[in-house]
Amino acid sequence: MAIKFAGTINAFNRGIDSTKPNKGADMIEDWEAALAEIDTPGAKVILRDLGSLRKQLEREAPDAERVHALLHRLGTATSRIADKAESNQEKLKTLGEALTESGEDMPDEEEDVAAAAAPKRGRAKA
Repeated sequence: MAIKFAGTINAFNRGIDSTKPNKGADMIEDWEAALAEIDTPGAKVILRDLGSLRKQLEREAPDAERVHALLHRLGTATSRIADKAESNQEKLKTLGEALTESGEDMPDEEEDVAAAAAPKRGRAKA
């Protein structure tokens, strides 16, 4: 598994945007195979998000916002799982940080600032 860590971390160090989508999809397939054998809480969430990321990278035109959101979620989940890992904790933490930094936290919906400033809930009806 050390090769997977090295290859993935090197891709982030070089700049993940310069990695070709099909190469990224290949790396994801390797991670999916490795994680399929792990029975650690949180691994299934990572597998699900890896599958979504792989599908995005296999598309002719990946959705950049979706990719960044998935990278961020994967980074957060990887960092959480690192403490539970029996080995490679530091490598998992490094990978989690790289994923989180490469991604972008995307809320499900944009906050409606005007509505938040004048909420209708709690108003008495006339």
